[in-house]
Amino acid sequence: MRRIFLLLMGIFFLSGISHAQDAEKCISCHQKITPKIVSDWKISRHAESDVSCIDCHGSKHKTMKDYSLARLPDELVCAECHQDQYDQFMKGKHSLGWKAMMALPVSHMEPVELIQESRGCGGCHTMGIKPKKDRQMLKKMGFRYEVNSCDECHTRHTFSKKEALDPQACQKCHMGFDHPQWEIWSSSKHGERYMARSRGNLSKRASAPTCQFCHLPNGTHTNRTAWGFFALRLPLPKDKQWKEDRITILKALGVLDPHTGKPTERLNVVKSLDMVRLTEEDFQKERERLIKRCTYCHSEQYVRKQLELGDRMIRKADHLMAEAIRIVAGLYRDGILKKPKHYKYAYPDFLYFYRTGGSHIDQLLFKMFMKDRMRIYEGIFHGNPDYAYWYGWAAMTKDLAEIKEIAKILRATHKKE
Repeated sequence: MRRIFLLLMGIFFLSGISHAQDAEKCISCHQKITPKIVSDWKISRHAESDVSCIDCHGSKHKTMKDYSLARLPDELVCAECHQDQYDQFMKGKHSLGWKAMMALPVSHMEPVELIQESRGCGGCHTMGIKPKKDRQMLKKMGFRYEVNSCDECHTRHTFSKKEALDPQACQKCHMGFDHPQWEIWSSSKHGERYMARSRGNLSKRASAPTCQFCHLPNGTHTNRTAWGFFALRLPLPKDKQWKEDRITILKALGVLDPHTGKPTERLNVVKSLDMVRLTEEDFQKERERLIKRCTYCHSEQYVRKQLELGDRMIRKADHLMAEAIRIVAGLYRDGILKKPKHYKYAYPDFLYFYRTGGSHIDQLLFKMFMKDRMRIYEGIFHGNPDYAYWYGWAAMTKDLAEIKEIAKILRATHKKE
């Protein structure tokens, strides 16, 4: 028995020496080719814990000619050491980012350079588990680097926890046209306090909520929100007007058949991607989780009142949105706007036209939905008056007025013709 034990110890010792020698070869070569990557690794917890190049990239790559044999680690490689974080991540919507992008019909009509790698949509939506068939497709097309979600927040090769807890780690994806959460937060009172504290103009003990404090509390990797991305949910509201308005919006998203009002196949896609809360219980669960977080600083009564005001603003924004959709839908119905070739309905389709050369009024309608309405939603819940009003409500009413004017001109022109 003792001989077996000594033999095993000898094997482990020798393999450890071999592992260290192989790692040293990687380092000596890459210090010349990618010196900053090596220096990043050297200051990481991985280096401190003797997690070397081979542990993540494998040992098949030996020379400059066989670089393609280096394994580019995906989330499952990270899970070998970080199983809890991986399991949490899989329960949140970040894990569905890639699938959500690829589920949009228009994604397959875009320039491939914008969808893959990190130059456009794929630059953010690479955050998400890629099915095997998608990875094989990307490899055939020559795209092989954006394969891991973890390094979106813990960037290579430092993989720093502190970096991932910095609000600016969220900035790359959560800013811009339809995801301006970072700009909204950073120019809100929450963000202002964080910036002041970071500059030393506010006590380190002062509260300054970050994105992570609210949405990824206590280091969890599971992120979910009550309203979901589009600020749409089921079941439909009890309020008659709001119910009609939301049905109209769901028709423009192609989730409901524009003629019959019955669910389409797109609803199943939305369900599978967990983009919206589908039951009142699920909505309330996420809302109560957020309320619990908000009461670290605010009274529960105040928090519930603010969230109620947010819900009411969504209802008012939905009414403007539905009015605009009905105006444009009327132009399709009367043959003034021609049915898009790709779509079986003579009806606005938010998932197609805005990137496929739709008419100007269609483009305005989409901007009203994806930009103006989203700024109301995100601005009101992030406590940013400028975004909620000027970039949101004021812009939405202006675009609605323009849609009305264009529709009037189109009808007059059509009548003459």
